[in-house]
Amino acid sequence: MLTADGKFWIAQSEEGPLYITPKMANRHGLIAGATGTGKTVSLQVLAETFSRAGVPCFMSDMKGDLSGISQPGRMTDFIAKRCQQFQIDSPLFAPCPTRFFDVFGKQGHPLRTTISSMGPLLLARLLELNETQTGVLNIVFRIADEKQLLLIDMKDLRLMLDYVSKHRQEYTSYGNIAVQTIGAIQRGLLTLENQGGDLFFGEPDFDVLDFIAQEGGYGVMNILAADELMQKPKLYSTFLLWLLTSLYAKLPEVGDPDKPKLVFFFDEAHTLFEGTSKTLIDQIEQVVRLIRSKGVGVYFVTQLPTDISPTVLGQLGNRVQHALHAFTPKDQRAVKTAADTFRPNPAFSTAEVIQSLGTGEALVSFLDESGTPGIVQKASILFPLSQIGAITPEQRAAALNASPLRGKYDNAFDRHSAYEVLTAQNEEERRAEAEAAEQRAREKASRGTRQSVADKVIGTTIGTIGREIGGAIGKKALGNKIGGSVGRSIGGSIGRNVGGSILRGLLGVFTRR
Repeated sequence: MLTADGKFWIAQSEEGPLYITPKMANRHGLIAGATGTGKTVSLQVLAETFSRAGVPCFMSDMKGDLSGISQPGRMTDFIAKRCQQFQIDSPLFAPCPTRFFDVFGKQGHPLRTTISSMGPLLLARLLELNETQTGVLNIVFRIADEKQLLLIDMKDLRLMLDYVSKHRQEYTSYGNIAVQTIGAIQRGLLTLENQGGDLFFGEPDFDVLDFIAQEGGYGVMNILAADELMQKPKLYSTFLLWLLTSLYAKLPEVGDPDKPKLVFFFDEAHTLFEGTSKTLIDQIEQVVRLIRSKGVGVYFVTQLPTDISPTVLGQLGNRVQHALHAFTPKDQRAVKTAADTFRPNPAFSTAEVIQSLGTGEALVSFLDESGTPGIVQKASILFPLSQIGAITPEQRAAALNASPLRGKYDNAFDRHSAYEVLTAQNEEERRAEAEAAEQRAREKASRGTRQSVADKVIGTTIGTIGREIGGAIGKKALGNKIGGSVGRSIGGSIGRNVGGSILRGLLGVFTRR
């Protein structure tokens, strides 16, 4: 809730209100806790508070619950009790301006990017490639750049992989390119395509700066429908990481602004770090560390603080920790770790309180104006002024129809890229091969014709000689006409078959000319 003096009022402790200092809101944050302890409501409270201060937000909606931020809230018994607790007379229920997005284009504006924009490192994570396969994928991207071939969608990359496989001997200076490695990458593409990932790659390429918008002085809430996307955790986390790195690449340096330009909520944050290579973890840590100077605050939402890289966890200054359970030794270690991340309060044991918090209660610590973490406080989170829970399909459709982005990303197109260039090149190579084969066939046929004529001439000549010899032998041996005929017949047969074969071997060099 935004106060009259512009503070971000988030929670209430026994000592009084707890605020996030606006100029410290881009120092990142954490919302953690077990399932059902109130993380989603806390996220909604933070997001709509930022919105009322003119700060746009991006958030992923796992179950559709966050879509209610687009509608005004209403009084309930729970909110009435909170109003009394927080000494609020009459809450002003109001919606936030909201735009809906969906990678699959079903519940919001489609979100697409190109293969080139994704880059080999993130794509390798998406395809679950090993180090060797990632190296070959980097070579493929390098060759595409050198040949000025645009890699836009999956068919571009698939044909580019075929090209590199066929011409791999030309690129040995880049390293070994094994056919088996190319095959493994192709199989990864097929798996991704079967999961619907091909819908993510294409044009128009989404401009992440469209997230940074205001309507009526309120920051726009950009909500990603993630119920279907979350069934593919690798695709989900890689997609969100791409959004984050794109923001980092496109936004200018602004230092520490009076308030963030954008707040990015990364729900189910554990998916970002599970099974991630050391190289990519380093990149994530660097982006999180540096993006605050671009005016972007990143708030991770997860069950356990231990789900997050220790380096990243150390950069999360604003924290809301809901209840955790300690049923097993592993759970107990997680509770201790969570407690140790707070600045201790001498009034209570942080580890004990974490296990006894009720729904809507949390341990809270925000940075003060000097950037120092506040002493942890047990507090109750404020209630949202927008609707808690999902909206109807009709309300979603109305929001999409009224969106300023309507029509900008809805219709995909396919321009001239690597697929078209390489297809034309392959067709030219096939024509050249066909013409060469036809030429070889003609030459072979021509040699056969000349050979046949030579055989006939030689056979006839030797046959004549054979008949004459045979006739002479016949006449001399038998002394009658019958002997001459037999001799001529035998001699002619011998002359055509044996003589022709012998002389063809001797004269073949001439007959082939």
